[in-house]
Amino acid sequence: MTIDVYSSTGVKTGTAELPASLFEGPIQKGLLHQMVILQQSNRRNAIAHSKEKWEIAGSTRKIYAQKGTGRARHGAIRGNVFRGGNKSFGPKKNANFIKNMPKMMRRTALIAGLSFQAKQGGIVGLESYPETIKTKDAFTLLTKLPVELGRHILVVVPAKHEGLMLSMRNIPRVKVILVDYLNPEDIVRSQKVIFLTEAIKRAEEIFAAPRVKEKVEEVVEEDASVEKVAKKSVKKTTKKEATKKPATKKAPKTSKAK
Repeated sequence: MTIDVYSSTGVKTGTAELPASLFEGPIQKGLLHQMVILQQSNRRNAIAHSKEKWEIAGSTRKIYAQKGTGRARHGAIRGNVFRGGNKSFGPKKNANFIKNMPKMMRRTALIAGLSFQAKQGGIVGLESYPETIKTKDAFTLLTKLPVELGRHILVVVPAKHEGLMLSMRNIPRVKVILVDYLNPEDIVRSQKVIFLTEAIKRAEEIFAAPRVKEKVEEVVEEDASVEKVAKKSVKKTTKKEATKKPATKKAPKTSKAK
């Protein structure tokens, strides 16, 4: 799969090949949704908090006698049945919303997001960008690229690039991110993903190479185990054939005359 590559002035200079191990994987929508929910949950803070009975200011005196009044039994005025009292089973500030996911599932979700964007034609290449910090130049570049301003745009850089980061931080809905922090939520939310050409190579080193290496090792191990089983079966059959005696015909039994 190839993408168009543009210069820092917005002129198309050629094309670049996307690595198949990173941009042509299976698109698992269920896993993508699970990963986005995980990211949003891990950012969530428990803000809502309802007070317990002991946290409310008020008297602890029993409001009236237990018996003789004909009314329901009550204790302090801070109870949950009274106005201004505590709330039963309310939200607490110590709620834990943290979720977790295995590393291989997270990596598969990331590859699924990149593959989805590549299939939709949402990946754009950028050769380089100067170190000058000027928002006007960055905005002009975006107007020349095949992106829609006003929609979410993600710019992926291989290393810290102050010229690009500081120039684009004041443009609404444009986010610059290091390739090391690439995540499914930013990829799926963005209308276009702009990769610097060096960032594509760096992404392949970080996310695709270990996965491919593991798969190759698994295939090699499977092949080796199949060969071992085949050799063992061949040895067993040859031993059986060597030890097997030739079949001899037995003479028929003659019945003795009485």
